[in-house]
Amino acid sequence: MQVQRKLAETLQLAENHFQRTFSVPTISYELRGVKAGVAYLQKNEIKFNRTLLLENSDEFIRQVVPHELAHLIVYQVFGQVKPHGQEWQSVMTQLFNLPADTCHQFDVENVQGKMFAYQCECQTHYLTIRRHNRIQRDKITYLCRKCQGKLVFHSENS
Repeated sequence: MQVQRKLAETLQLAENHFQRTFSVPTISYELRGVKAGVAYLQKNEIKFNRTLLLENSDEFIRQVVPHELAHLIVYQVFGQVKPHGQEWQSVMTQLFNLPADTCHQFDVENVQGKMFAYQCECQTHYLTIRRHNRIQRDKITYLCRKCQGKLVFHSENS
C-alpha cells in the first residue's frame, strides 16, 4: 500500500510538471537477486524486489520507487535516452527532490545467493552462479578490468 501511495504521489508531481497525464505502471514484486527494482520501459511496468522492500521499507519507498518511476517518465517524455542520463537525473533531483543515486546501498546478503571466487593477477573477484556456470558450461572467459588478466576459478563461497 505504501508503494502505491508513493507511486501516486510521484506520478502526480510528474503530471503537474510536464502538464500531461501518465498511465499508472503495472507493479509486481517478483524481482530476485540484488537489484531493488527494474523498470520495463515499453511495457510501462516496474518489478520490485520483495525481500529488499521488506528489509529496507522506508528507504526503499523513499528512493527506489521514485527511481524506477523516473525511468518510465523519462522514456515517455524523451524517448530512448541513457538510463541514468541527464534527463533522468533532472527528474530525480529537480522534480522529485531526491539524490540521483544509480545504485542502492542495501545489505544484499539475504538475496545474493552463492558466490564463486575467481582469481586474476591482481585480486580476487566474486562471481554469481550465473557467471560461474557460463564459464564452466560455455567456456566463456572473463577478464579483470584492472589488470586485464583472465579470471581463474579459485573456490566456492556460500
